[in-house]
Amino acid sequence: MGGQNSQPLGVPEQEAIMAETGFSQANVLRLYQRFQALDKDEKGCLSKYDLEGIGHLAVNPIGDRIIDAFFQDGRETVDFRTFIHILAHFRPVEGSAGSKGINSRLSKLKFAFQLYDQDKDGKISRAEMLQVLRMMLGVQVTDEQLECITDRTIQEADEDGDNAISFEEFAKCVEKLNIEQKMSLRILK
Repeated sequence: MGGQNSQPLGVPEQEAIMAETGFSQANVLRLYQRFQALDKDEKGCLSKYDLEGIGHLAVNPIGDRIIDAFFQDGRETVDFRTFIHILAHFRPVEGSAGSKGINSRLSKLKFAFQLYDQDKDGKISRAEMLQVLRMMLGVQVTDEQLECITDRTIQEADEDGDNAISFEEFAKCVEKLNIEQKMSLRILK
């Protein structure tokens, strides 16, 4: 007989979600089961508190910012469809599909840029860069070293001289990084 979450009969709007995100039926089912496991009160939505229970996010230096990405526009909860749309940014790129879709290089870059651009002004300011570096490097370097790294990063990336990094400057700065591989979840491979 089993509990309510033991095996879902079907994922709501599964075909539409697969078409929108590019996830396979098996991935959608796996993510739906994960969603249900996180949804402790079985309301069909997740809060920030629910996502904070994900171990990999808890130990990620920018885990809070990743969690915040699920709750854009003042949302307090996310339903499964929103949850899977955010996760689609982390779906590995396959073949020539790398130029379009939620998991395209451009989409992944925009998502990463937003993790830095907290005030949503379209620029990564010195303060925003310093804040992210402080989260990522923590006590491994002194504040003076962090400020030097921040200043040098902005100086090297800032082509228009506004002392901030635009999305275009950010994209150019990371063009040699394998963002497709760095922004992929193992569960989805």
